[in-house]
Amino acid sequence: MTTTDIITIEPGKRSGKHCIRGMRITVYDILEYLAAGMTQAEILEDFSELTSEDIKACLAFAAAREKSSWSLMIHNL
Repeated sequence: MTTTDIITIEPGKRSGKHCIRGMRITVYDILEYLAAGMTQAEILEDFSELTSEDIKACLAFAAAREKSSWSLMIHNL
């Protein structure tokens, strides 16, 4: 699976935020858990429907968005 297979958007789900495989768990939720100090193992234990690939996809998605926003900022200088 690729990041685009894992990260989905559905207008009626979680206000159109980026979710994981159509579930109601957002990329933001996962990033927030990791930032708060939860380990990948703890997240997977709390959300048995998630996989380690889902968490990696969230990190890759966030990195790509950061890279994209940085490029836009530099270009607009």
